[in-house]
Amino acid sequence: MSNQAKQMKPFGMRDKIGYMFGDFGNDFTFLLSSMFLLKFYTDVMEVPAGVVGLLMMLARIADAFTDVAMGQICDRSKGTVKGKFAPWIKLVCGPVALASFLMYAVWFQDMPMAFKIFWMFLTYLLWGSVLYTGINIPYGSMASAISAEPEHRAALSNWRTIGATLASTVIGVVLPLVVYYTDEAGNTVLSGTNMALAALICSIFAVICYLLCYNMTTERVKIQQTTEKFSLTGLIKYLVTNRALVGIVAAALLLLLSQLTLTGMGNYIYPNYFGNVGALSVSNMMGSILTIVLATFTVKLSSKIGKKELSMYGALTGAAALIVAFILHTDNIVVWIALYTVSYIGIAFFNLVCWAMITDVIDDAEVKTGKRSDGTIYAVYSFARKLGQAASSGLTGGLLSIIGYSKATAFDTNVVDGIYNITCLVPAAGFILLALALKFIYPLSKKAVDANVQILKEKRESK
Repeated sequence: MSNQAKQMKPFGMRDKIGYMFGDFGNDFTFLLSSMFLLKFYTDVMEVPAGVVGLLMMLARIADAFTDVAMGQICDRSKGTVKGKFAPWIKLVCGPVALASFLMYAVWFQDMPMAFKIFWMFLTYLLWGSVLYTGINIPYGSMASAISAEPEHRAALSNWRTIGATLASTVIGVVLPLVVYYTDEAGNTVLSGTNMALAALICSIFAVICYLLCYNMTTERVKIQQTTEKFSLTGLIKYLVTNRALVGIVAAALLLLLSQLTLTGMGNYIYPNYFGNVGALSVSNMMGSILTIVLATFTVKLSSKIGKKELSMYGALTGAAALIVAFILHTDNIVVWIALYTVSYIGIAFFNLVCWAMITDVIDDAEVKTGKRSDGTIYAVYSFARKLGQAASSGLTGGLLSIIGYSKATAFDTNVVDGIYNITCLVPAAGFILLALALKFIYPLSKKAVDANVQILKEKRESK
């Protein structure tokens, strides 16, 4: 055993908390964009909702190239003393935070419409397709290098989701109380200046969280450098024939579609339909509390019944709650928040185990092909999540345009009723499709995962 191996700290709470801070940092920009960017550009910059949604979807085309490219860079890098993936976090944390802040350029509010659309597209592309990719792909891939033990990886997935939940609490609970104000007509509207200030503060905290992640985590598993010549056709063939990867990609896209539509529409249903922006903070807090409560037993529960199975049950529960909300079409804010909280089970269970499911997919690929491609597989999964984000923005932006939403019509009766229906039906449909994707496409049941773990354990012990 080498001196370096002897001196390496064993896996423990420091790694879990450090890895948690990574997603805390991620979501200070990702969730901010998911929850507020559409609202900022429709209500402050006065760009039509359909245009904003379309541009967000178009920007994701670039991710098909940048995500895979970053995955290849990670797989082909030799790494440093710190590791193969962690150095990227330190390198990119500052630029990604700056790009996030620039998306909320309220100082361009009175510029011509063409310039505002150009600025939105440019900064959204720079943040999401280039810099967020440059930090998120290494961060996600790093889980495989921190530990090879399945229970450790499940714990990392759990703590990663706790980090995301903490960020969601800050952004979803605190920000609505400071970025909205009541205008002279008594309507609750978004303040562009406060939104830009909030984005700046979130960017600063993102950098702090990333640096904590960099300093607190340890890469223990040596991931071999990929040296084979890159083949685009070979990669595409590999991706479309890997059923486990196709299944988790479909599940991720549908989960993000449901989650981000549900959270993003909160900026419309609470101030416009219910006339109560404070309830937005309450509902987000309830979702965060639910996630943290479920996190206390999700690792044990998923070990007993399986990560795939647990996610399916959660998705169906979420769909049922939103269908009930649609049928009731309630104007009682307490009833709505109760149903919203139950629906969040569909998000929480999958989010708590999905990162461990990715390592299951990577293990499955190694069993079947003899090769390990952590960076590339994670890159494809990350791309799917961005597609889910774009699909949510594009679909909700298009539907808001269809129901006639604009700054001028934001409080009309038929428009606010349409907002309620979108908030219920789009996430419910996403949850149902998520359960079906896991059931019929994703093959890694508990039995299959346990078998792969044993095969790889015997393989490594024989070396």
